[in-house]
Amino acid sequence: MAGVLLWPLWHLGRLTFYPGLVHARLMIECFGGAFVAGFLGTAGPGMVSAPKLRGWEFLVMVASLMGCGSAHLGLATRLGDSCFLLLLGLLSASLILRWLRFRSESPPPQMVLAIMGLLCGMAGSIMWLRPDWMSSPAAFRMAGLLVHEGFLLLPVLAVGSFLFPRVLGGQFGEPKGVSARRWSLARAVAVAAIVVGSFAWEACGHAGSSAWLRAAAAGAYLLSEVPWRPQPGAEAPGTLSRGLFWALGCGWTGIVMAGSFPAWRIGLSHLLYIGGFGLLMLIIASRVLCGHSGQLNAFSHRGWIPRIIVAAAILAATTRASADIWPKITRSHHLYAAILWSLLAILWLAWHRRRFLQKDSD
Repeated sequence: MAGVLLWPLWHLGRLTFYPGLVHARLMIECFGGAFVAGFLGTAGPGMVSAPKLRGWEFLVMVASLMGCGSAHLGLATRLGDSCFLLLLGLLSASLILRWLRFRSESPPPQMVLAIMGLLCGMAGSIMWLRPDWMSSPAAFRMAGLLVHEGFLLLPVLAVGSFLFPRVLGGQFGEPKGVSARRWSLARAVAVAAIVVGSFAWEACGHAGSSAWLRAAAAGAYLLSEVPWRPQPGAEAPGTLSRGLFWALGCGWTGIVMAGSFPAWRIGLSHLLYIGGFGLLMLIIASRVLCGHSGQLNAFSHRGWIPRIIVAAAILAATTRASADIWPKITRSHHLYAAILWSLLAILWLAWHRRRFLQKDSD
């Protein structure tokens, strides 16, 4: 909410600085960083039957995240990026050490994508912290792609291929058998290589073809890894489960359109960030909250609250995406999108308010 409300403050003359850089850092490093650290820090150790995060690890991650947001709001960009790098470094180290020391089974192949996403975030942050490495437009663009897109796209693919089947009423998307795991690992490695390679290709000036390349790779991966057809006898998916299709469609469209229309790239990319990443985070977080609080029936709910969440996220995405196309509506659509997302966030928090404090006894 802090990240998006900078725009109304700017248009009302309450800010002394243009909020573009701070807004992007807050939404990617803080909002996205909280999602990645929260999910991988919770599910990662369990995937290899290793001990969960210790209290001091969790507190350092929270402090790093809060330091990152506070620094960016205070225009201390280097300090904020350093806190973000610390967060990803600690999360990566905790997962890798647990896998090396405590594992009783191999992690699911999807973890390759998650780790690669963390590496993208760290690599891009290191590039930002080294001005001597940013002497060319290609290096500047590469660093931005690694953090703004790679850091979230690859973990979302990892989380999606593992959790989407569960969200749709089936079991977790972990391949069964040695051969299936090998093929799944090969697909994950190939997608990670294609996505990172497409960033380098785009940094060299080929925005359109690189966007289509990673959109095709991401789509093919999810189609091959996730059983989208409902299982026989499974309960019909609820509103948020169906919202997955809206989020994935909006995100895929955002990747393609942002690359195909470079003049409007920043605005159109919000189809990916708001309607894709943002809505997916809310859906996955809802599933985790309902599961950990013992209220899975609430996730399958078809009432007006989940419908508003999905519709408001898509509307905010399209409103922000269109803001840059027609200059006359830029100001009003910045305001509409920011206010709509803030109201959506308040509704989401209010809907889940009791689940944050409830624990499933199982």
